[in-house]
This record gives sequence, C-alpha cells and structure tokens, in this order.
Amino acid sequence: MSTHFSASLFIKGDSLDLDEISRTLGLTPTNLSRKGERYGHAQTLYDFDGWYYAPKIDGSPPIDAHLAALSDAVRPHIQYLRDLKQRCEISVSIHIQTSSLWFGKDYHTSFDVGCQGMRLFTELEIPCRVFVTIKERAKQNA
Repeated sequence: MSTHFSASLFIKGDSLDLDEISRTLGLTPTNLSRKGERYGHAQTLYDFDGWYYAPKIDGSPPIDAHLAALSDAVRPHIQYLRDLKQRCEISVSIHIQTSSLWFGKDYHTSFDVGCQGMRLFTELEIPCRVFVTIKERAKQNA
C-alpha cells in the first residue's frame, strides 16, 4: 500500500481580484478559475472565482511537511487572508491518496497531523478539510 499527501489553500468567491491575491501573497497559483469560464469535458461553467495553491514537494513526505511548506508560504500574510475571509471563502485542505490491494470491503489508513501542522488552521480560524481517495487494485492471481 502506498499513501501520498498534499495540502492546498483555496480562496473562493465572487469578483475576486485573482492577480491582487497572487501579488499580495507573492505566490504563483497552482490553478485559477474565473466565474463564467468553462471547465471539464462537460464544459460546465464555473460559478465562482477561485485561487488555488499547493506547494510542490519532492518525494513522499508526511502530511506535516506539506502543511509546513504551505504555512511557510502564507504565514507572512495571515492578516491579509483573515481580512479577505470577510468577503470570500478560504480553506486549507489535506488530500490523501492511497492505493491498496483488495482484500475485502474495509480499507484502513492512518496519519498524524502534529500541532505545528494544525497551527495554520488556528491562525486562519478555519476548519481542517480532509479528502481521501482510495484507488483499488484488483487482487492478482498467482
């Protein structure tokens, strides 16, 4: 079984100045969405403006390393993000992707988030969102 982690900051709202967010944070967004633009195969329209950032980290470090990198990137701008939070949604998400051999219907994985990693959520006064993706691989016949 292999497990990979990532952490991301997402700013979502209406009429956001996405360039101002990038300039103020001093970060190049991983992805942007603009209200009214099309995305995906179904050509669905975005109904919000969005600014998304996930730090790139080599290897497969634990989640705390991802949260530390994200925290280091935005920490100088915590007050800006708190102020921005008054007119839009700000979230930090933990993404977990794991793959497992199929042995039944139950899947288990665990991870720890240390107090250093949780500090970012406290400083921004936001909840921690966790997304788990399990990629099932069929059991191989010997």
